[in-house]
Amino acid sequence: MKPRYGSQEDYAQAINELKKAFAGDEDAVSTNSDDLYSHGFSVNDYHPGASHTVIIYPTSTEDVVKVVKISTKYRMPIIAYSGGTSLEGQFRGYQSGGICLDMSRMNNIIEIHEADSDLVCQPGACWSDINDALREKKIPLFFPLDPAPTATIGGMLSTGCSGTNAVRYGTGKAEWFLNATVVLPSGEVIKTRRRARKSSAGFDTTKLFIGAEGTLGIVTEVTIRLTPLLPTAVAIVHFSDVRKATEAVREVTLSGVTIQCVELLDDLCMHALNQYGQSAEKWPEKDTLLFKFQGHNKASLAESGRVVEKIVARHGGFGFKFAKDDQEAEDLWETRKNALYAGLALISGSRAWSTDVCVPVSKLPELVYETKKDLASSGLVAPMAGHVGDGNFHAALLISNEKELEIARDIVSRMVHRAIALDGTWEHGVGIGKKDYLVEELGSGTVELMKLLKRTIDPLNLFNPGKVCIVLDLEPRRPR
Repeated sequence: MKPRYGSQEDYAQAINELKKAFAGDEDAVSTNSDDLYSHGFSVNDYHPGASHTVIIYPTSTEDVVKVVKISTKYRMPIIAYSGGTSLEGQFRGYQSGGICLDMSRMNNIIEIHEADSDLVCQPGACWSDINDALREKKIPLFFPLDPAPTATIGGMLSTGCSGTNAVRYGTGKAEWFLNATVVLPSGEVIKTRRRARKSSAGFDTTKLFIGAEGTLGIVTEVTIRLTPLLPTAVAIVHFSDVRKATEAVREVTLSGVTIQCVELLDDLCMHALNQYGQSAEKWPEKDTLLFKFQGHNKASLAESGRVVEKIVARHGGFGFKFAKDDQEAEDLWETRKNALYAGLALISGSRAWSTDVCVPVSKLPELVYETKKDLASSGLVAPMAGHVGDGNFHAALLISNEKELEIARDIVSRMVHRAIALDGTWEHGVGIGKKDYLVEELGSGTVELMKLLKRTIDPLNLFNPGKVCIVLDLEPRRPR
């Protein structure tokens, strides 16, 4: 049978009950139309959405339990909202309306265990704020996952996020989230494991919620692993051909050099950055790689640079140079962070569809080369940047009208199919935008297992319905 949601009258009763439950906090419940719209749509993507019915701002696990119980009573969908930076419609409103649970007020750092290199926080804590707090306390540790600057820990866990540091530290699906406190659709509160680094106590239930995008539970507390903050050095090098640049990356990653990040900025992206004028320096408008080396001292950093300089030269790289000081290194990396905004400035009034394919590093030259050809023939302006050290890149498709939007949809589809054919995937999660590709990548049996987990944990299909492995038929698949 299909899930049964409440009527609009049921939802009105639910809102009244929510207001009574949070009577001591007049800011905890909002039905303001602008608030509802901003939580249900995003200017950063093109996926369909709908307004939520009500926004709740909890401050504790107990608050979330209250909301979940009212959600269940009135059969009202409940969708967690974190930093609002996701790109695949993960926090979109459901078509019948529902509760949006904005976790922004649950943003506290609860405990820092410097001796154990870990930290306990609420899901609304921003990763960049956490690193700032560690720096202010002069604790020589940091949290290395670095997606959008305003992304929060709850959203990062729920999407299995990545970022520029992935080549050195991996992604959110590695061991950076040690445990989580989660409110299940039943209203029960669980903690997935203890704080120890290793656990062989049955299934790894922490990972059950990593990448689930709020479809299985609402995360209310997380223990994250920290790592030593080591000296780094930044270098830049240019190429006449994007394929040669990515082939150089492949050889560099096999060299054993300790690299924290490798970022690609294509020729159009470099042109955009020069036009944007954020950096005082004007760079060659060529396909460019940025390297961030990591080491314990200047000698080890210099040696890593010498190894990489020789490798990139064999692939036609030129102009290899280190940033002369920390300020120039910071400016170089800030240049990379401004790539999207610089690209948007190329066409006044445009919006960007940020693509997100990822393949094994050995397949990256082919993927980038074929995508560049596809983009060139499309007529769209599309600067390219990416975390090529782990086989990932983004093309920002600039769109100004409906015709260009349809062209972009076709390009995105071809990019995903091309990546999957090369044994690859995508990076920005599933949400609405990528759920149609799940069976192609994972196979029907794996997707059916995901659906079985969803049906078992959330039989009423109230938690973020319509996302990831969409479940409309709650009956288990019968053998043929």
